Amino acid sequence: MSTTESPADTGGGAVSRHLRTHTNPPVFIISGAVVLAFLLVGVLFVDATNTAATGALDFIARYFGWFYVLAATFFLVFVIGIAVSRHGKLRLGPDDSRPEFSTTAWFAMLFTAGMGIGLVFYGVYEPAYHASDPPVGQGGTPAAVDQGMNWTLFHWGLHPWAIYCVLGLSMGYFCFRKGLPLRPASALYPLIGKRIYGWPGNLIDILAVFGTLFGLATSLGLGTQQINAGLETLFGFPNNLVSQVLIVAVITAVAVISVMFGIDKGIRRLSVLNLFLAVLLMLFIFIVGPKLFILTGLADYTGNYLQNIVGSSLTVFNPNTSADEFSWQSTWTLFYWGWWISWSPFVGMFVARISRGRTIRQFVTGLLAAPVGASIVWFTVLGGSGLFYETVTGTVDISGQDAELALFSLMEALPIGAILATIASVLAIVVVTLFFATSSDSGSLVVDMLTNGGDPHPIWQQRMFWAVLEGAITAVLLVVGGATALTALQAASITTGLPFAIVLLLVSYGLLVGLQNDRFPIPAVDRAGSERSGVSGYAASEGAKDEESEAPPDPEKKTGATVGD
Repeated sequence: MSTTESPADTGGGAVSRHLRTHTNPPVFIISGAVVLAFLLVGVLFVDATNTAATGALDFIARYFGWFYVLAATFFLVFVIGIAVSRHGKLRLGPDDSRPEFSTTAWFAMLFTAGMGIGLVFYGVYEPAYHASDPPVGQGGTPAAVDQGMNWTLFHWGLHPWAIYCVLGLSMGYFCFRKGLPLRPASALYPLIGKRIYGWPGNLIDILAVFGTLFGLATSLGLGTQQINAGLETLFGFPNNLVSQVLIVAVITAVAVISVMFGIDKGIRRLSVLNLFLAVLLMLFIFIVGPKLFILTGLADYTGNYLQNIVGSSLTVFNPNTSADEFSWQSTWTLFYWGWWISWSPFVGMFVARISRGRTIRQFVTGLLAAPVGASIVWFTVLGGSGLFYETVTGTVDISGQDAELALFSLMEALPIGAILATIASVLAIVVVTLFFATSSDSGSLVVDMLTNGGDPHPIWQQRMFWAVLEGAITAVLLVVGGATALTALQAASITTGLPFAIVLLLVSYGLLVGLQNDRFPIPAVDRAGSERSGVSGYAASEGAKDEESEAPPDPEKKTGATVGD
């Protein structure tokens, strides 16, 4: 389709041509309109929006908490079952395809995808909180400490990456092996056929857009609160709503600038720097912290997590007979499951994009090993240090303060002096800020791919639009939540995660059907549906290269790509 405009192509004609050329119009227009409407309602009717969000959170947690728990456990069992089955040897691409990236580069990118604002926000606080106030039993005991770290690793371990794996594996399989566009709707081809290009497929992509935007807004909101807390601790910067909205605006501007520079010069460089600084922060805490306590805990916590994973996975507290335990579960486990499910289109599309040519067994094993291992080490170092200084030495009360202050309290407790503590705290603020910017930029890329039908090369103007919109959503959720902004962020995650959890169950069934019929190709007329609808899918722009070249990609190819590439 030509993009050259005639002199007459002005006004509405130019807009219409742009939408047909660069977007999937129904998904782009409906998603943009509904999100803008949410922003408008959130600003004009703050109290009503807050009441509705809190009510939705309570309703879903009370009546669908069991569904979240069982669904997350099912996804883990499902992907492991697929990996060990005869289907595990199939490649995400033609049989003669080979990985686009080396194993080292691939693991590095998975590690980067596994790191995020949440790990910095909860890294110190969550283990200490659960140890002092566990869902079952007396807090502050050795058993409570073990339970605290067990629940933390449970929330950040195998289950979230199994959720990501379901959608990532499905999109990778149907895109690279079957030639469909890189979009969530393609994973439902075995169920709805070429209607993935009609309203059923568009509805799936719209849900994915909402999940990604509000999942990102949750992360960005947590990051904003932590940056504000750090600035207040170090420099006396006011910790209030005005400051937080200002922080969102400034860092969103940084993300927009990285959009302008493009993937390679913008987001890739920021991501590499971000990863380096995050690892540096962790190593610093390990070196100056309680090393023996951390190393001992690494084995102990990992073993305890693996021993209790079945019981933890199937624990559902009844809101009528165990109110306190249910409140804990809705605040933590259900919030996390909704957050991960909301994030699944974002992370799933990214990990699918970098895994072309790998076998299904390699894909599942990699996703359940590299990021999970990195998260265990991260929480053992940061969370273990926090537990040591709270429960062993009694130097600091981490669990008794707000989550956003926990990391900075740990810095003050480390035996390094005031100057080094200040430097380390500044480093932590920089890490969170860079996570904010790279998440926003990467998220804008993924959302634009979702709204343009799967084209992996969206124009920068649209990525900028979504980056600005992500910042606006974050600001509105902070405004709506006020002093209890975390409640609004939790409500956004759990509410948007529920419908997409149902989609992921359908995706699982669709993948199973597709694998069982792997030898039957998808008809060319069905694969060409995206071209007929004016949307350029990934298969046309990238995947088709395999059909034009007999030589598979170089398996030793190196790359500096990171999240969003």
